[in-house]
Amino acid sequence: MKLNKTLFWDIDFEKIDYQKHIRFVIERVLTRGNLSDWFELKKQYSSEQIKKEIIEIRFLDEKTLNFCSYLFNIPKEQFRCYTQNPFIPKL
Repeated sequence: MKLNKTLFWDIDFEKIDYQKHIRFVIERVLTRGNLSDWFELKKQYSSEQIKKEIIEIRFLDEKTLNFCSYLFNIPKEQFRCYTQNPFIPKL
């Protein structure tokens, strides 16, 4: 897959297993990628695979959540990131 390596700045890009780490890859492309990264993602994974994984992602910003909800025709209430608040410790 020809994704922008800067999406994975914190890991060894050459060691990514695109099947084993499907959710991680999809999340990075959705939250940090550009349109060409999105098209690469669509070449690698089916719409059903992407749909299955995005509803389980723990955090998506509001813009990305709205994009995914609209694109895949999934109500926001079905997304894990919408129904479960991320853990934020109280100071």
